Amino acid sequence: MSDDSFVMEMCGNKSAWQIEVDSIDKVDLEAVGKKIEQAGYTIGIQTRLAWTFSGPAELTLYPSGKLLVKTEDKELAAQIAQNHVKEWVRA
Repeated sequence: MSDDSFVMEMCGNKSAWQIEVDSIDKVDLEAVGKKIEQAGYTIGIQTRLAWTFSGPAELTLYPSGKLLVKTEDKELAAQIAQNHVKEWVRA
């Protein structure tokens, strides 16, 4: 597996995507959250269970490293997934 592999699945309501990064079981919410903020997103809720962000799409980051991307635009979700894997989680 490469370091930038991930799974992107559409959620049941078809207006959100779940991004799961391969070989990542836990992330530092604060460290990853700051990188997402630096990418132009606004931090919303910050708890030990999840952080939320608003920007081109609504995001929810979980301690497991999973990212929920609320958008119906598959291309936007795929670009956010690439950022999540290459810039936010593994950088």
